[in-house]
Amino acid sequence: MIKLKNHIGKSLILLLSFICISSCDFLQFKKGVTDTDDPELRPLASVGSMYLYPKDIEGIVPTGIPKTDSIDLIKRHVKSWINKQLLISEAQKQLTYDEAELERRVLDYRYALMMHEFEKYNIARNIDTNITEDEIEDYYQKHLQNFELKQNIIRGYFIQIRKDAPKLGRFRYILKANRERDVEELKTYAYGYGTKVHLDDSVWVNFEDVINNTPLMDIPNKIDFLRRHTYYEVQDDAYFYFLRIAQFKIQNDTSPLEFVRDDIQNIILNKRKVQLSKKLEEDIYNNAVENEDFKIYNYE
Repeated sequence: MIKLKNHIGKSLILLLSFICISSCDFLQFKKGVTDTDDPELRPLASVGSMYLYPKDIEGIVPTGIPKTDSIDLIKRHVKSWINKQLLISEAQKQLTYDEAELERRVLDYRYALMMHEFEKYNIARNIDTNITEDEIEDYYQKHLQNFELKQNIIRGYFIQIRKDAPKLGRFRYILKANRERDVEELKTYAYGYGTKVHLDDSVWVNFEDVINNTPLMDIPNKIDFLRRHTYYEVQDDAYFYFLRIAQFKIQNDTSPLEFVRDDIQNIILNKRKVQLSKKLEEDIYNNAVENEDFKIYNYE
């Protein structure tokens, strides 16, 4: 099993190797023939001794698109090819590099791409995406220190309504009263006349996101505000802004499980992917050992 190495961003030499690899599908580094009647043998462009041929860009133009669009697409590809060739040429002029080392790095990058695609294929076929509530709860309890809030969050209602909306007094009354029997009436009014509405008090949301672009953003001490208010109303020239807070947590508190549930699911899923990749490598190696598919010679 070849051990892959990550050389990305190490040097301009590596940049050159990446350009070579990324270009190899339609960049053919060979001499061109310009005095031929065969359009397939006539190059589309050249940079120095490098030529780009029609067959090198086969497949880049989708079928059925207008001729003008296809010409524009080809022009963009030709320009991209020219830019890459010029960059390669300039790099070759300015850099002193070991050809063998460059080839090794090109191969490393090629193998890394192949391995990445193979691992993706293997993971897609074998990953168990079912994550139970017990797994989520267990991970949450074991890693509480990792779930410190970076912002203030709330559960509640927020409604922005134009000042000329009808029956605002009735709406204000039922919002303050907070009675179960008024919920449908409140939602009907809010969605009918509100310009910004959040009425799901079962979901934790970032307080800053809720009050963004409203006068509430001018509150100097938002933590103190959250501690002192369950209902708040403010206005500007055009709107009333209504806020009813059912629950809140402040910055540096531990995030509630509901707020980080999706994050935990992604963490668990990524751990499974890592485990699958490791198992794939181990299985392939152990199978090769069993079948004597490789030899290690004495090199000391």
